[in-house]
Amino acid sequence: MTAAAVAAERAFGPNVAKAARYAELLATVGIERGLVGPREADRIWGRHLFNSVVMAPLIPQAVRVIDLGSGAGLPGIPVALARPDLALVLLEPMARRVQFLEECVTELELSNVTVVRGRAQDGAGRVADAVVARAVAPLTTLAELALALCRPGGVLLALKGLKAADEAAELNATERFAAIVHPLVDAIGETATVVEVRRKTKQDRKAP
Repeated sequence: MTAAAVAAERAFGPNVAKAARYAELLATVGIERGLVGPREADRIWGRHLFNSVVMAPLIPQAVRVIDLGSGAGLPGIPVALARPDLALVLLEPMARRVQFLEECVTELELSNVTVVRGRAQDGAGRVADAVVARAVAPLTTLAELALALCRPGGVLLALKGLKAADEAAELNATERFAAIVHPLVDAIGETATVVEVRRKTKQDRKAP
């Protein structure tokens, strides 16, 4: 078994075959429809699946999760494959992306995933325990949108790049949000950064 296959087994466990099929869909249909960049075919696993699933251990057990601005299903579908205990909602406003997501959910038989066409601003209410996101918006904007979808005590987990620490510091300077930066290593040894954001409590505001 190759190192990549071992990493896939480690990341996706019993659903590794479904993860492989999803990778195929991204590399073919996803590229054909412009949902994934034309040069991404050789980087689907590393740049997209392993990068997305790195946040899965940070999510509590058996909760409801919204993937905000799901796009081609990232990070929501990899997270759902790795964590079948979660109830995932893929929230996406664009019709062509929604169609692709529905096709993926049907083909992969993801009974724990629902596709919803819409935006965070459409007023879904506080229905999630956690929101996940990848490359959606600056963290200050994303926190407002995501935590409006969360029940009290809910959390946003956002995959971020080089400016993660700066964006987290900006949030921590506000009266409303608290952010923690998680430097992580994925199944193939690549680094990834997830920022965890919650609403500040009264005790947080009183802290020096």
